[in-house]
Amino acid sequence: MLAEFDLIRRYLVPSPARHAADGIALGNGDDAALLVPRAGHQLAVSVDTSVVDVHFPGDAPAFAVGHRALAVALSDLAAMGATSRWCFMALTFDQRHFADDAATQAWMEGFGQGFHGLCERHATTLAGGDVTSGALTVGVTVMGETPQGLSLRRGGANVGDVIAVTGELGGGAGGLALWQKGERSLEHPLLRRYLLPEPRLAAGEALLHLASSAIDISDGLLADLGHLRHASNVGAALDMDALPLASGLEEALGREAALQAALSGGDDYELLVTLAPENVEKARQQLRELGLALTVIGHCREEPGVHGIPVGGRAGWQHFNEGTP
Repeated sequence: MLAEFDLIRRYLVPSPARHAADGIALGNGDDAALLVPRAGHQLAVSVDTSVVDVHFPGDAPAFAVGHRALAVALSDLAAMGATSRWCFMALTFDQRHFADDAATQAWMEGFGQGFHGLCERHATTLAGGDVTSGALTVGVTVMGETPQGLSLRRGGANVGDVIAVTGELGGGAGGLALWQKGERSLEHPLLRRYLLPEPRLAAGEALLHLASSAIDISDGLLADLGHLRHASNVGAALDMDALPLASGLEEALGREAALQAALSGGDDYELLVTLAPENVEKARQQLRELGLALTVIGHCREEPGVHGIPVGGRAGWQHFNEGTP
């Protein structure tokens, strides 16, 4: 069986030639990394853990597991308007689940390709981490930068601001539903939304000077809107007819289930933002240049709670509460 450091060197460590250019004074191979942020910037740091059969299926392709573990962590940087710079990975991996070393190496190669491929696309360098044995779990810490004193936060929404989302909603939940029904083609758009989500880093940076607050949609629109509302001390009114449902979602699930997926399904990793009305058109133009839509779905109001959702609409995913809040 492959030893821990063989796995790290062969599949996880990027080329050391990149370190100086990527702001890494000391990277993989020592007890800690030494990073050099750009002058005039502050660090944005987030950590996310992906657990087999909780966040992704145990038989998901290795490439998708690697991509997804990094993507969901990068999504938190996107919600802050941060530029991604570095990441760290803690991989718990059990070789005993594979028939032989060849199967282990094939899985690790696919995992590494998915992880490092997304790193390359978002100029993010794996600066260190850890590998241990156990049930498959991927912990990813991401580090990015925002200009000093400037970042998107959950607590900036104002009464009268519009509520908007990037991209489409419900695709993550729709893809999971299709996987559970036996669909396995990563060419299926809904399955790609679930297993290969795209962190909206460029959108977050584009909205940095325009949005009053932001959060990424990981637990479901209603749940994450709740976090934003509580941080900003505002209520909300939603227009259900305005929700941008993922392409093919209604055909796959039916209208009612599609709406529920958009409201509460989670795993969309789009950005939920609030903006002053006069900033909406400029924000739309900025995102159009990125090939991404911005859809107004409601507005902030003084009255608490959320107006306009169907009676019985579930709030979203919570790890330690099987009931609906």
